[in-house]
Formats: sequence, structure tokens, C-alpha cells
Amino acid sequence: MAIGRSPRADVRRSSSSFSSTAVIVVFVALCLVGVWMMTSSSVVPVQNIEISHDGKVDVKDTVTEPNSRQFEDNPGVLPEDATKGDSNQSSPQDETNTQIQDDQKSSQQSNGDASQENQVQKSEESGDKVTGTDDTSNPEKSTGSDDTSNPEKSTDTVTGSADASNIDKSTDRATGSDDTSNPDIEKISGESKTEDGGSNSESGETKTEGGETNASDKSESVANPGETKEEDKMGGQTEETQDKDSENSSDNKEDEDKSQVQNEVLPDAAQAEIQNETTTQNGAFSTQRSESKNEKEVQQSSVTKDESASEYRWKVCNATAGPDYIPCLDNAYAVRRLRSTKHYEHRERHCPEEPPTCLVPLPEGYRKSIKWPQSRNKIWYFNVPHTKLAEIKGHQNWVKVTGEYLTFPGGGTQFKQGALHYVEFIQEELADIAWGKQSRVVLDVGCGVASFGGFLFDKDVLTMSFAPKDEHEAQVQFALERGIPAISAVMGTTRLPFPGRVFDVVHCARCRVPWHIEGGKLLLELNRVLRPGGYFVWSATPVYRKESEDVGIWKAMSALTKQMCWDLLIVKKDTVNRVGVAIYRKPLSNECYEKRPQDDPPLCKESDDPNAAWNITMQSCMHKLPVEASERGSQWPEKWPLRLEKPPYWLKSTELGVYGKAAPEDFTADHEHWKRVVSNSYLHGMGISWSDVRNVMDMRSVYGGFAAALKDLNVWVMNVVTIDSPDTLPIIYERGLFGIYHDWCESFSTYPRSYDLLHADHLFSKLKTRCSLVAVIAEVDRILRPEGKLIVRDKVEIIKEVEKMAESLQWEIRLTYNKDSEGLLCLQKTVWRPKEVETNASAIA
Repeated sequence: MAIGRSPRADVRRSSSSFSSTAVIVVFVALCLVGVWMMTSSSVVPVQNIEISHDGKVDVKDTVTEPNSRQFEDNPGVLPEDATKGDSNQSSPQDETNTQIQDDQKSSQQSNGDASQENQVQKSEESGDKVTGTDDTSNPEKSTGSDDTSNPEKSTDTVTGSADASNIDKSTDRATGSDDTSNPDIEKISGESKTEDGGSNSESGETKTEGGETNASDKSESVANPGETKEEDKMGGQTEETQDKDSENSSDNKEDEDKSQVQNEVLPDAAQAEIQNETTTQNGAFSTQRSESKNEKEVQQSSVTKDESASEYRWKVCNATAGPDYIPCLDNAYAVRRLRSTKHYEHRERHCPEEPPTCLVPLPEGYRKSIKWPQSRNKIWYFNVPHTKLAEIKGHQNWVKVTGEYLTFPGGGTQFKQGALHYVEFIQEELADIAWGKQSRVVLDVGCGVASFGGFLFDKDVLTMSFAPKDEHEAQVQFALERGIPAISAVMGTTRLPFPGRVFDVVHCARCRVPWHIEGGKLLLELNRVLRPGGYFVWSATPVYRKESEDVGIWKAMSALTKQMCWDLLIVKKDTVNRVGVAIYRKPLSNECYEKRPQDDPPLCKESDDPNAAWNITMQSCMHKLPVEASERGSQWPEKWPLRLEKPPYWLKSTELGVYGKAAPEDFTADHEHWKRVVSNSYLHGMGISWSDVRNVMDMRSVYGGFAAALKDLNVWVMNVVTIDSPDTLPIIYERGLFGIYHDWCESFSTYPRSYDLLHADHLFSKLKTRCSLVAVIAEVDRILRPEGKLIVRDKVEIIKEVEKMAESLQWEIRLTYNKDSEGLLCLQKTVWRPKEVETNASAIA
């Protein structure tokens, strides 16, 4: 009997066979998925991206609805920040739900191959978590944006977020995000719209004419992962660029509002023309270095390397002078080796071989300086804690100790009843001196505490005061703390650091200088710097006392000044101060020189340049006076303040100025430039309280335009012309301003904490080839008061280097600005001092 087949058995066999087939299919599918995962980053959902009218980009997934629902409900292992961007995009997505559904239906119809769809679904379910929304919260993961700067490139792939837990691979994957800040994108994610409204995606899936998906194109895409990574990388760079463009566009309005001020802070192309110095052969100005042929070699050092802030290790200077340390005047090592101190050689400059890089300590109890004009009458005792001068000169009203202040009654050795009366007495006796009009720039020799110059400010007169350091304790330091111009210097064996024929008046009130000895060498040095027709005001005991020594000096001075062809205009005694004043005048021509019976003092050789002043030995001779009407010194300058703005008559149009224009035009352009910069930027745009500023230094002055622009403020400006710059210092004096020659590879002859503001225009870039910038900044720190400001205009790389050093000094960076290759930096010094100490062998007495 034949045994019939059981239907249940057939069903079992059929079910078993079907199960085996299903297992095989699933196994093969998993193998394919595994291979695909190894060679590709993730599944690529086709997206339609539309740009709304408001510039926002809507991203629409074209995967099947179940998958779409799955991704919305189950973000898988995506980090939290990956979902934040989704919520940000919810509003525009809700507005286009209808369009999304239509696109999803169209996608389902185009994917007719059920097995292929199942594979895609299974592969997605097996571990690849895909989000079709734009992750705008994390731009580092949004690396699929197309490079919109080059529309011809449309090969970028959009790959949706892969397994977010694998951070190491995330940089090679794109998330399909778009830069929503750029509404002008024409091609996004490598897709371009076709004529029939469909999309041709070059990300691996290409629509065929019948709407079928070309699987071979997908295979090619998967088989070339290197191209995908390169494209993703390009897309990431593009999005970063777009993000920056977005930030820049948001700042455009603010930038436009500031453009006028910024153009003055750093001039535009037209104005920048005067910022570039020329090295023309027929320039109007030589340099102080070339003029000073016999100067000692300028200290050379290797080019400073660009050190990072961490490499700047500042220490406090351990020097005998302590908080008053002046490196070139406190070089005890050099002073001990001098052969003689007969001519005050020990008070002259002796700079150490290596400029110090340590920081000078603050005196204990230091306080912010009192403002001008109150400071003229009193200063804080602990800022200059010296009482010796008060003890010695207290009865002469130089300085007194009054509680926590040092007070200055306005007197001096020769004007015990007040300097202002003394100043007015001189003009009463000689009306031609015309303080503040005819006579504008004065040199005060042996100035004491500089009360004479301090009260000449009331007459619109600018006085360069100087005295030796420690001859009377801290006299110049008192002057600077009071807000009165002064430097530490002595009349010894070398010329004063000023050009020839520049001072309108030279003053000596019992300055204790032996003018008559050694052929009158010291008085002849004053003759060098005194303008033709200028005045020498001498109020010393030989003028009015009758002791034998005084009488002898008066006779010697009378003979010497007669041989020098100086005219003695008046000898008058002041009944109030009970001192006498003698006023001499320098001749205006060479006629007297030629008529002298004896050539004594002799005339200087033609080769002797009266403007050579840096480390030049004094000569016992007189320079001939200018004869030609076009020569400097042949005419008296315009009266103040007209002389400030008018180009000097002796600037020749046939010679080029510093910046390459005809010299008079160069002068005018510089003047107008600094007026704009100071008015539009420095006075209002730097955050500087100018009422707190009194002592100012322009570390590289050129024509003195910066100082001229500050004319209406209660400040005075020390203009410095560096020895390797065009020698424009005579022009500065001609304008009614003053200044000094200096080499910034050495220490400046002033006490620490002398200046409220330093201005350096393209100085540091020029010093970098000769000096250690670290030493220069240490010197800047030395002479700048705590809370003082430093303004630097220079090349961008120099600005960055100075900024690093300022940060290491713990200075406050108040402003930094770059334009093209030029930069501007404003810094404020703090009271910070390092804890480590460095002993300077040369500074230990």
C-alpha cells in the first residue's frame, strides 16, 4: 500500500526549505553588508534640499517612510549634540511636510527592486544609524557641504552620520549638513536639478530614464572610498569657509561704522604713502651716525629670534641704585676703570656691553603720580623717597618734606621768592626775549629740580632741563615726577646730544659749570647748540657778588664772551630775589669773527659738522655762521605757534624728504597725517584718559608730527631721533618742539618711571636687525610708569612679537588691530614684578 504524503510534512519540509533559503539569503546579505561597510562609510540617503525665501535650507529625506519614522523616533547612538541641530530645524521641516511625503512616495516608486530595498533596510537595521536631518549644532561633524566657491565641482558625496560612537572615523564622513548661512548655493551635496524636476546625484545613486536606480553606479561609488574621503574633506573645508563668511558678513555693519576711525588708526593706501621711508641719493637729511664720524661703534647683537611668551623669563635687577637704576649711568664697573674723573667722566654715559634684560623694582609704597598741574607743587614722597636735597637746599625753597608729600615752593638757589617772578623779571629787563613768541625752546643747564622750566610752561615756553645724576640727589627725578621735562646729563668731555644752532635761549642759574676754564671749551659747546641771535641767560654769583673768586670769574667770562663775539646786553640785579642776571646774545653773522685780532677761540675746520653729536668729543672752537639766506640758522623762525605748522624756509624742494616727496611737501603730508591719526584715533579710539597723561615720548619722531598734533593738550613730548634715522631733529626744533638723539640699543638717560606714554612708530622693526628686542622692551618697561601706555605701530610680525612679550610681562593689552601687513598695538603696564632676581655685575658699586 502506497503511503500517501502528509500535507503537514510537506508544509514542514517547505517551511524548513524556506527557512534554509532565508538563512542563506540573510547570511549572504550580511556578508555583502559587511563588505560594503568595510569599503564605504555609511548608507547614502538621497536628499532633496530646498532653499527657502528667507535663506534657510530645508533638508528632506527620500528614504522610505518606515525608515524615516525609525530615524525620527530612534536616533540610535548619536551624541546629544547631533540631535540639537535637528530640533533647530523643526520649524522649516514642519512647514514642508506635504512636500516631504510626496518625495517619499516618489522614492518608494523608484525603488522597485524589493530585494535591494530589503538589503538596504537590513543593513540600516544592522548597525548603521543614519540621520537625514541637518546637524547645525556641531559644524565639525558637518563635513558634507559642497564647495560653493567652485560650482563646476559636483562630486561631493553626502553620507549621513555614520556610527557616531566611532569618533576616529567621523572626520572622514559627511553628515549631509548644509551651510544655512549662505542662501546663494546653486549646487548642494553634488546634486543638480534636471529638466524634469528630478535630481541627478553623483553621490553614488543616479536616476535612470525609467526612474530605476542604477545599482552599478552605486557599486562604483562604494568601490572608491578614497575619492569619497577626499570629497568629504573638501566639503568640510568648504563649510568651514562658509561659516567664516557668515561670521564676517554679520560683522560687516559694525566694520563699516568703524571704517573711518580704522583708516586713521592705520592709514589707507593713499595715506600709507608717507609711512614708507626712502633711501634716495639726493635726500635732504643724512643720519646722525654718518654725521658722527668719530662715534664709538654701535653695539651690535644678533638678530632676535621670535621667542614665544613662555621663553621670556623676566627677573628683577639687583643693582646698587635699586629702583633708580639707569644702566648707562650706573655702570660701576666702567667707572672704576676710568683714568680720570677731572672732567666729570664718571657722570657721563658708560653703557654695559650687553644691555640688561632685567626689570627695575618699584620703590616700596609707590603710588600713581599726581596729575599736572598739581604735581608741579607736590609729589608723593614714596615715589621718590629721597630727603638729602630737602635737607641741603630746604632753606632755598628747592624741596621740602611735608607729611606724605614732597613739596616745591617754586624757588631755587637764584630765585628763592619763586621761579615765576624770576621768569617775568628777565622779560621786563629784556623785552626782545619775548617768552612764548620769539623765544620758544630753552635749554636749562644744571636745572636743579627744574622749577625754572616748570613755570616757563605758563609762558608757552618748552624747556629742556638737564643735570648730572646724583650731583644733587634725585634732582632730575624730582623734575620728571613733577611733570617737567628733564634728562640726566653733564657737561663733561663729549658733546650734548643735540644738533647745532637749535635753542632759542640757554639758561644757567648758578649751575656751577666752570665756563671759563680750558679755553672756554664748555661755553663753546653752548655756543654750538645756541641759535644765531639766541640768548645766554646767566644768573650766578660772579654776576653780582664782589668776592675775589667771583670777581676773577667775571673778568675771565667777560674776556671769553668778547672773543666769542657775544654781546652783553644787560647786567641787572633783582631786588626781590637779590640776584643778578647777565644776558648775552650770539651774533647773527661772521663779521665779528673776521675782525678779531686773534683767532682765539679758533674757528672750527670746515669738515667739523656742528650737527654731529652722538659720542663726539667736545672741540674748543666755534663754527662759522650760515651766510646764504637759504641756510638753516640764517633767519629766526616764525613766532610761536606759526612755526609749528609751517615748513622751515630752508627745506629745499629739490631734495627729497624722508618719505620720498619733495622735502616741504613731505613735511606737510606728515603733519596732516598725524593730525588725522591723533584726532580720529588716539584721542578717542584708544581708551586713553589723556587727563592722566603728562610726560610723553615719541621714540622715533621723524618730523615731530605726533608731538605737534598733541599741542593743545597739557602734555610735553620728548622727540627722539635715532642715530640711524634721517637727521630731522633740527626740523623738530625749528617747529618750536624739542628732542634728543639716541640709540635704542642702549639705555636712555632718564630715571625709571619717567613717562606716562611711549609712542613707537615703526621703531622695533628697524631695531630688530641691530638689537635684542627683549632688551629694548626691558628698557621700555624701565622708563614707563605703572599704568603707563605704549602705542606701537609696526609690521604685523613685530606687533605679534611685542604682544607676546607684553603678555609675559603681564601687561594689559588694550587694543590690537591689523590691516594688510601693518598693525597697531596699545598696551598698559602693570605693577607686576617677577620674584626671581638677577645681579648685574656692572651695576654693583
